[in-house]
Amino acid sequence: MPSPLKALAAGLAAALAFAHAGAQAQDKIRLAGNFETAHSSSVAMEQVFKAELAKLTRNQLQVDIFPAMQLGGAKENVDAVRAGSLLMTWVGAAYLSRIIPELEAVSLPFLFPSREAAFRVMDGNVGKLIDQKMADKNFTVLGWMELGSRNITNNKKPIRSIEDLKGLKIRLQPNETHLATFRALGANAVAMDVKELYSALEQKVLDGQENPFPIIRAARYMEVQKYLSNSGHFFDFIVIVANKKSFEGLKPDYQKAIREAMAATVAAQRASAAKADADALEELKKRMEYTELSPQVREAMRKATAGVIDDVKKRAGAALVDSVLAEVAKSR
Repeated sequence: MPSPLKALAAGLAAALAFAHAGAQAQDKIRLAGNFETAHSSSVAMEQVFKAELAKLTRNQLQVDIFPAMQLGGAKENVDAVRAGSLLMTWVGAAYLSRIIPELEAVSLPFLFPSREAAFRVMDGNVGKLIDQKMADKNFTVLGWMELGSRNITNNKKPIRSIEDLKGLKIRLQPNETHLATFRALGANAVAMDVKELYSALEQKVLDGQENPFPIIRAARYMEVQKYLSNSGHFFDFIVIVANKKSFEGLKPDYQKAIREAMAATVAAQRASAAKADADALEELKKRMEYTELSPQVREAMRKATAGVIDDVKKRAGAALVDSVLAEVAKSR
């Protein structure tokens, strides 16, 4: 039988080992996304965020990054962060719009004249107000990346006018503004998580979908879609969010390092996004039948969807929507 002294020593050793294991566990965080590994956001996370975080914390805080739906689709990642079972995700902002309807104020159709105008709005007072609305729902916003201008693909016919959209069954993100926009254009708008989209297109459950050019290429939608247009109907953002309670439970030095590393990551992704967009379009033109919409057609689409703004004001707040429109007007 062991002596009381040996038993005490063994107990202390076990307690120290347990405490050390706990400390080690707290020194690793998890970050998940639904974008393909080749997408600029996933590349920035893997190459910039991981390196910057290691440098800023002297390798004390490790990060496991799971792109390409390794931990589930966009909705599942958002739900996991909201529940606190996942610390962070980077995701299309539309997947948070049903929780934070104020996001719809920056999702208006044909709103931003350029990516520069879009980020002037998100980096200013409008972005700060939305960040606070997110915080009220237990999300800490760590940055806004570019998802980009969204464009239509389909398997039925080239899109040259509003009439060509009539009756087409088009998949959209679960965002009320997006859905209402396509209904106003005469399409049959269907909300669907991205993880189901490729198979739905392949099986012809849907006629088409809409996404930025780099997403269309990375997700290989050109394999199951024939026609592509440059409709540019929405400019979309990727938001990086953390569970607020879990994030604030990290050491202050870790919180600071994550914010700084993510700021560098966002800057890198934004810088690469324009080239990625142009490169993706050139490749898609070789694989799909491409139709260039005229400015007149896009203006007709803008007018046809103008009524969507009044509905957004009811959900997101008239003052916020008017602020967004005023900021965009300055850019024009």
